[in-house]
Amino acid sequence: MNKKENFIADINTGYSSKGDSIILGGAILDGEPIAEAHVKIPLKTLNRHGLIAGATGTGKTKTIQVFSEQLSNAGIPVLMMDIKGDFSGIAKEGKEEGFITERHAKINIPYNVAAFPVELMSLSKQNGVRLRATVSEFGPVLFSRILDLNDTQAGVVAVIFKYCDDNKMPLLDLKDIKKVINYITEEGKDEIAASYGKISTATTGTILRKIIELEQQGGDLFFGELSFETDDLMRIDENGKGYVNIIRLTDIQDKPKLFSTFMLSLLAEIYQKMPEKGDADQPELVIFIDEAHLIFNEASKALLEQIETIVKLIRSKGVGLYFVTQNPMDVPSGVLAQLGLKIQHALRAFTANDRQAIKKTADNYPTSPYYKTDELLTSLGIGEALVTALNEKGIPTPLVATMMRAPMSRMDVLSQSEIDEINGKSKLVKKYAEEIDRESAFEILNKKLTEAAEAAAQQEEQAPAKSTKAGPSTTEVVTKSVLKVVTSATFIRGVFGVLTKIFKK
Repeated sequence: MNKKENFIADINTGYSSKGDSIILGGAILDGEPIAEAHVKIPLKTLNRHGLIAGATGTGKTKTIQVFSEQLSNAGIPVLMMDIKGDFSGIAKEGKEEGFITERHAKINIPYNVAAFPVELMSLSKQNGVRLRATVSEFGPVLFSRILDLNDTQAGVVAVIFKYCDDNKMPLLDLKDIKKVINYITEEGKDEIAASYGKISTATTGTILRKIIELEQQGGDLFFGELSFETDDLMRIDENGKGYVNIIRLTDIQDKPKLFSTFMLSLLAEIYQKMPEKGDADQPELVIFIDEAHLIFNEASKALLEQIETIVKLIRSKGVGLYFVTQNPMDVPSGVLAQLGLKIQHALRAFTANDRQAIKKTADNYPTSPYYKTDELLTSLGIGEALVTALNEKGIPTPLVATMMRAPMSRMDVLSQSEIDEINGKSKLVKKYAEEIDRESAFEILNKKLTEAAEAAAQQEEQAPAKSTKAGPSTTEVVTKSVLKVVTSATFIRGVFGVLTKIFKK
């Protein structure tokens, strides 16, 4: 056989599967697409996570769009964290253009236009399904990691959660935990010391400042009720297509703390709620995290360890994570090692540092008799990418340059009227539209303090004007009154947080 025949045989053998698969595009050899060799990814391996990388303008977003369309057609829901806001067009049919049909003819893949079921979501006040979580759902471990606290400070957070649990005071939003911190530092310090030990005001002051920092990045919008239920990400429409859930993050690009807070809470919640899937034929959910460097660049060592732990564990629940970034070096090596599918678009070499980064990137891919990887990385065209995956036996597939198929949906953003139309028909928008502010720690503690002050005032009024026997001090009356108060409220979900199971392992 000649070189081309060998290439076709190697690619078709390497990318074959017994079960269902999705087609990303056609293989390229010596700069020419090969119609007889398609790059197919088995559905069974999509929970092994992946990376989609490449310089700006090389086609990463369109690759995610193609990937998401194929998943939706297979009945697999998708969650897309859309930082740039250019992914929403997947909700509408594309337009058949000459250059698209020509491209598909070269790789021998039929082209049809199609729209896909979409939910538009938001962490802020943008129109869409509001995503929220309560402080208590985070639990003390994850909440401390988000705030980047040391062991001593994390211990105080654990005491705060335990105190609120013992006294049936829900921690729903940031004003709740701020109120508790103020209380245990001032009026309730004797009560806390008696039951849980003394707490340093310097420590609580540091925790409070960290919470205020999170609040300033939009945490006050995210923490609260109604909490988002992860089951609502797993929906299939009446035609059997998986919903594409798009979280619109265009207004939080400068708020990486909020972004990472949400991402970790969501992954941890999914991990706890979903049952073990074992060796399933396809994933239950695939998550694309766009501009992943926003997470990793701002993450502390503890936070990076948390991300790596979740990446390792969550695939057993049938969830695939796909990190999207400009350079693979943006992803920590511990996470990169867990990624089974790699789709690498072109990189640009403008400086010596760029050239070094390209060489390191090339070293992360299997060697190939058909390509010089480091040279190919700078010469790929728009909509072309190097691909390597895992086959159904977990063996890496041959490295292949791929002409990616074009999206079937619109390759542009939705208009405001189209966004309003989608939100107007959404059941989830209506479900999560109302902000609930039920009685929680903030209200309960305010009530306790008010009742204690009233009791102290009444005690002073009833005391004889000229008594020779010294009565109890106001401080003693306040403390005793506070200790007698019985509070009530339903404490939601396990107060020690969604990561309890992880840390017991």
